[in-house]
Amino acid sequence: MTDKNPPFEFEAALTELEQLVVRMENGDLSLEDSLRAFEQGIGLTRQCQQALSAAEQRVQLLLEQNGQSVAQPFATGEE
Repeated sequence: MTDKNPPFEFEAALTELEQLVVRMENGDLSLEDSLRAFEQGIGLTRQCQQALSAAEQRVQLLLEQNGQSVAQPFATGEE
């Protein structure tokens, strides 16, 4: 059985989005290619936003104790 929708990989999508931006900023694309790249970029952006939202929800669930959100200090590694 083949999977029509392979698993979404956030880092790969972000890298692809960055490459699209570079190509568009170079100004070497035709109008039609620019529109295609823009459309693809919008799709990648939406996928990334959904993945980040899902990750945020998972973090919130992990931080909840007895149904109550518990504030946790954010460690930056600089301490």
